[in-house]
Amino acid sequence: MKVLITGNNGYIGSVAVGMFVDAGYDVVGLDSNLYDGCDFEADEPGHSIPVIRKDIRDLTIHDLEGIDAVVHLAGLSNDPLGDLDPRLTFGINVTASATLARLAREAGVRRFLFSSSCSTYGAAGDELLNESAPFNPVTRYGASKLQAEREIRKLATDNFSPTYLRNATAYGVSPRLRLDIVLNNLVAFAYTTGRVLMMSDGSPWRPIIHIRDIVAAFLAILDAPQEVVHNTAYNVGMNSQNYRIGELAEIVASVVPGSRIEYSEDAGPDKRCYRVDCSKIAREVPGFKPCWNARAGAVELYEAYRHAGLTADELRGHRYIRIRHIKTLLDQHKLNYDLRWRSSVQM
Repeated sequence: MKVLITGNNGYIGSVAVGMFVDAGYDVVGLDSNLYDGCDFEADEPGHSIPVIRKDIRDLTIHDLEGIDAVVHLAGLSNDPLGDLDPRLTFGINVTASATLARLAREAGVRRFLFSSSCSTYGAAGDELLNESAPFNPVTRYGASKLQAEREIRKLATDNFSPTYLRNATAYGVSPRLRLDIVLNNLVAFAYTTGRVLMMSDGSPWRPIIHIRDIVAAFLAILDAPQEVVHNTAYNVGMNSQNYRIGELAEIVASVVPGSRIEYSEDAGPDKRCYRVDCSKIAREVPGFKPCWNARAGAVELYEAYRHAGLTADELRGHRYIRIRHIKTLLDQHKLNYDLRWRSSVQM
């Protein structure tokens, strides 16, 4: 089976490529290379695959010819990026995603796996939420994922089968590391400064999932019978991996020697608070067997940071923080304000 992975050079995509190749898939990548130069010294084996160097807004049907399945990871990937320009967030995360799905359908692609997010639930409190729970996104990023699901859902046919993977908050080591997600960030602060720095009061709930378990879910969905997963949404994670942020901080403090929990001066409640019920994917897609938990992830991150010699200056820099990196490219006039490369810049 020939699979197109969009965002193949991103945080999840750079891990997904190897896992899909190792699983026997014929993989093609698609990436605009916004995060060139954001490499981390991870021990991820390299895999040589053909790559389409394009912005997802510029795709044509010819780019999808011969593709059997699309794994759509590309997009503006978190709340700060989503707030940079609401028009761009909608254009990239919603319009371009729906256009990609429509082109895929026209090109004869049968399976379309969309990387959505549990942030679509937004402010939800303490109750466990299954896939039929009310949506209440509190960020533009969360709202864009919800709208993209709705637009893609309209395109489903007997011959074009989309599935929506509402991923819990990702963590874990990647060749394109991010330090702007909760567990990665807490471990990085603990290792480089000795402080497990809390930006909220620690009370909000957050489901988390290792990036390798996210990729494992995509692989299991693609291997599942189409009639089971057709036009269906799944919370991707494990019920046991819902944590209060304060609980994650305690785990990190116990893993990183000499670290202590500290609260930022402006730490307060976070509107983003949700717990998710992942029973549906466990029941309907038995091939999905996640195996990571927060403590194992914190240990992995700590060892990787120690091996790479991660510094506090790098933590404060732009390489591993997506919004800072994009703003740096804008300040250097390498990107236009629509986040396309300037014609004078070689991709």
